[in-house]
Amino acid sequence: MASVDDLWLVDFGEPYPGEPAAHRPAMILGPPDTFGPGFPFVIVAPLTSSRRGLSLHVEVEATNDTGLDTASYVQCELIRSINRDRLVHRLGAVSPDISNQVATVTKTLLNH
Repeated sequence: MASVDDLWLVDFGEPYPGEPAAHRPAMILGPPDTFGPGFPFVIVAPLTSSRRGLSLHVEVEATNDTGLDTASYVQCELIRSINRDRLVHRLGAVSPDISNQVATVTKTLLNH
């Protein structure tokens, strides 16, 4: 079961221009576990390995805990809901510090 702050390999399928495509890591942002395992959707933010220097991107190091092969960046501006069936396999999880940084950026984006 996917939990908030997990990193999963996700099948994003065919994209529109500028959207994430194919299989790539994503950070699970929600919903909280209180919705239960039967809730069919998860909210994710895709990761990219391209460093673009954007303040909207949060760096995640490649470690045993994250399961990433290379440093990557959470693309907070590309938040989306996906069906749980798009989750391929769990890679790892981010630290509380990274989770807090992503939360701060997403709250700013959503004007909260």
